[in-house]
Amino acid sequence: MLNFLARRLLQIIPTLFFVSVLIFSLQHLLPGDPALVMAGEERDPAVIEQIRKLYHLDQPVAVQYVYWVKGVLSGDLGESLRNKMPVLALIAQKLPVTMQIAGMAIVIAFLIGIPAGIISAVKKGTAWDYGANLFALWGISTPNFWLGIMLIFLFSVQLGWLPASGYVPLSENWRASLAASIMPAFVLGNAIAAILMRHTRSAMLQVLESDYVRTARAKGLSERSVILKHAMRNALTPIITLGALELGTLLSGAVLTEQIFSIPGFGKLIVDAVFNRDYAVVQGVVLTTATIYITLNLIADLAYILVNPRLRS
Repeated sequence: MLNFLARRLLQIIPTLFFVSVLIFSLQHLLPGDPALVMAGEERDPAVIEQIRKLYHLDQPVAVQYVYWVKGVLSGDLGESLRNKMPVLALIAQKLPVTMQIAGMAIVIAFLIGIPAGIISAVKKGTAWDYGANLFALWGISTPNFWLGIMLIFLFSVQLGWLPASGYVPLSENWRASLAASIMPAFVLGNAIAAILMRHTRSAMLQVLESDYVRTARAKGLSERSVILKHAMRNALTPIITLGALELGTLLSGAVLTEQIFSIPGFGKLIVDAVFNRDYAVVQGVVLTTATIYITLNLIADLAYILVNPRLRS
């Protein structure tokens, strides 16, 4: 277990290096000059030249990359060219917002998708199976923006139960925070629940035909015990992988959903940074996203070992 963890941690270093090179290189292919954006409307040549020297924009790309990596290794992701705030402070401000929405969404997805997939597999060919597959088809096919608008119309405009938009931090008022977050979380979790349902059903159908499941039934174990203790545990491996990847996708920014519900999250931050040619913010956000993905994949691999003892060797 420790050897496996050490090997995976060592693999993270070259992966992050490659990602950082890719981020920095592709960022400089974007059209526009950040020095001109920062100089304002007058665009005094002396001011533009001073900005270039201050942010090393007059240096070759390789030299700029070295300066950036030195800052990253020391915990400095640079400064936003737009609002003069440290990039790390912006990420620390926006990421918790998206983390709360994404966390609630993935919980909703697991609570709906996994039980629906298990029931669909166990009740194969029955009305339960057809109903679960219909739900999955609906969840995958429904656009997030349409579902979000319909939920706002129903629960905010017609019933007045929930706020239509905005965000309240948990530290200020947890009730208001949950009320403002539940609709966007359901919109995001709905599509993931449909995908989880399909994967859970497929994995359970394969496991239920295994020899050890037939042996467990031959021993006289209850059907509940066979499904929950034997079949479900061995079917969790692909579900863990999918859950980790989907959570990473949510944390990287559900841009459209955040726009619909006016949530100041991670997705809005990256979109604004791209449009404003804010290089430092784009690089910091994408590097943070890549780190989150790599970390979640590591956690998923460790979860495999905990769920399936055969992988411990």
